[in-house]
Amino acid sequence: MLFRNRFLLLLALAALLAFVSLSLQFFHLIPVSAAKNGVSSKSRKRILPDPATEPPVTDPVYEALLYCNIPSVAERSMEGHAPHHFKLVSVHVFIRHGDRYPLYVIPKTKRPEIDCTLVANRKPYHPKLEAFVSHMSKGSGASFESPLNSLPLYPNHPLCEMGELTQTGVVQHLQNGQLLRDIYLKKHKLLPTDWSADQLYLETTGKSRTLQSGLALLYGFLPDFDWKKIYFRHQPSALFCSGSCYCPVRNQYLEKEQRRQYLLRLKNSQLEKTYGEMAKIVDVPTKQLRAANPIDSMLCHFCHNVSFPCTKNGCVDMEHFKVIKTHQIEDEKERREKKLYLGYSLLGAHPILNQTISRMQRATEGRKEELFALYSAHDVTLSPVLSALGLSEARFPRFAARLIFELWQDREKPSEHSVRILYNGVDVTFHTSFCQDHHKHSPKPMCPLENLVRFVKRDMFVALGGSSTNYYDACHREGF
Repeated sequence: MLFRNRFLLLLALAALLAFVSLSLQFFHLIPVSAAKNGVSSKSRKRILPDPATEPPVTDPVYEALLYCNIPSVAERSMEGHAPHHFKLVSVHVFIRHGDRYPLYVIPKTKRPEIDCTLVANRKPYHPKLEAFVSHMSKGSGASFESPLNSLPLYPNHPLCEMGELTQTGVVQHLQNGQLLRDIYLKKHKLLPTDWSADQLYLETTGKSRTLQSGLALLYGFLPDFDWKKIYFRHQPSALFCSGSCYCPVRNQYLEKEQRRQYLLRLKNSQLEKTYGEMAKIVDVPTKQLRAANPIDSMLCHFCHNVSFPCTKNGCVDMEHFKVIKTHQIEDEKERREKKLYLGYSLLGAHPILNQTISRMQRATEGRKEELFALYSAHDVTLSPVLSALGLSEARFPRFAARLIFELWQDREKPSEHSVRILYNGVDVTFHTSFCQDHHKHSPKPMCPLENLVRFVKRDMFVALGGSSTNYYDACHREGF
């Protein structure tokens, strides 16, 4: 009996210690500082590597899987999270197109056999896929800015054309659109049920994959939309710089950044050895293979679970893939350290960020136009914006990546407006360079709009150095 009582006492003591330990861990992860105005201390998801969930060392296969962004279960997201007394005023969405067929082919190899028709009995699938195809087939009379009106509205080739959106890409953005619908329309009533054309702002580059990605997201967001209310504007530049694209200093930054990339590649003997091995397999000079950007085609094989190509001389294999992907990761790390890309990004992203804050400022005045803005773009669009915002640790934009700016109004203080920035569903507001310290002296889980405006109007030029105080002068300053 005495032994039994001691055992029960020890068991109870162990349970108590476990409870205390878990409590300490919980309160360490979520500090409970005093709340003001009913707003609790901020708990924000991170974009930095999480040692509890990610490989202890950089794993190129893991990174490639993240890049593929293969549709699976519905993801958790932080979009639309705000205290109850905040009202959502407008939303500005920047997306990368979904999964696509390669832009390049590995010389002397067979193209990967990927079907770009949209088929209900093939994975990945989305419940709205058939309805999307049906609705797109009714949009032949849609009024889009030229040359968008000559592009197909959905992919439809049994063997994909170069750069064509795949079924995976369509499903990725149907999911994005449905997620945003559930949050912004069903929960926050961003648009009325009888929304009008002027409440949307839609812009895309002249590639079929960006137009089709934008339409897929839009269909998930506004199912069976009225074609008469939809107007996509054409953006000739991947930077979405509109009439402000001429910027000599930006181009100089880019040239120096490309030189850095070249020198890093020369120093990587393992990479050069890998290119040499692959060149022998496909029987072309190493220089020709490198120029064909083989990682683009290899990522397609990887994301679609298609074997890498073989010839009579052997097969391209996973080890080749790992070496090239690892170099990409190392290149991104050095890019952050050298900061040449940051200079390029500050000038490259300024026009589109300036457009965004102008649209937000109009919304704060009570204007009801362009409450939902969608830019359907490329990795070379999102990457400079992320860098310019100070999100240096953010991963390179995956297929169907989304970057969202939310504008909120405090109902208790209607003249005050705030913003939230989210990347792939993660709240990164307080990782941005213009708001990383704000939470230290404010209980609100978002950033004052004034901080973003000041950043775009002034601080972006300060970060470049020199005496420039506007975009034109920064683009034309001498002695760079």
